[in-house]
Amino acid sequence: MARPRLLLVEDDPGLSELLEFRFQAEGYEVVCTADGDDALLLAAETPPDLVILDWMIEGTSGIEVCRRLRREQATAHVPIIMLTAREAEDDRVRGLDTGADDYVTKPFSPRELLARVSAVLRRVRPALAGESLSVGDIVLDPVAHSVERRGKALHLGPTEFRLLKFFMESPRRVFSRSQLLDGVWGTGSEIEERTVDVHIRRLRKAIEIDDSDDPIRTVRAAGYALEPVGG
Repeated sequence: MARPRLLLVEDDPGLSELLEFRFQAEGYEVVCTADGDDALLLAAETPPDLVILDWMIEGTSGIEVCRRLRREQATAHVPIIMLTAREAEDDRVRGLDTGADDYVTKPFSPRELLARVSAVLRRVRPALAGESLSVGDIVLDPVAHSVERRGKALHLGPTEFRLLKFFMESPRRVFSRSQLLDGVWGTGSEIEERTVDVHIRRLRKAIEIDDSDDPIRTVRAAGYALEPVGG
């Protein structure tokens, strides 16, 4: 199973280093920056599984970074946990209204933040906890390595299984070919982007059943998404 990828946006070098160390020790891949503009570029290049975002950072403010991430299709559904020294209720409400999924007030213990991140990821990506995924009429069990559609067992190759699981972890989200290559084959893969199209065709054929719509949506000039159908 791929390691969850975190984007940590924190301008306190000591805290950033501590959190990076703690999260890496727990099996996370961590990308760090202290700058809001840089954070937006990093998120656009490779959307993370979760963003830990400080309110007061260099460049574009944390609250504006949150707002822009929510506006972009590729990051609209990426969970965001905001960090801030602000304690006023109005500030917490503003952060949540802007699109943050959770809010942690400084000072906090790394253990608390680890628990918050784990809880959010379990909610949005159940496969990280070994739980079954269900999108529409498709059910995938990552532990048993099985897939069913309307109760009928489907037989997928290993790459198609990984591809389907990746889609099911973020239903409706549109992924470009390069994002699918990074997420399914691994960052830095030498495989050509057109290979993605071949495996998409194989996946479509493997999950096709009578009297049911194709759940894989092709988005012109953008990529592919998995839509819930028949659920």
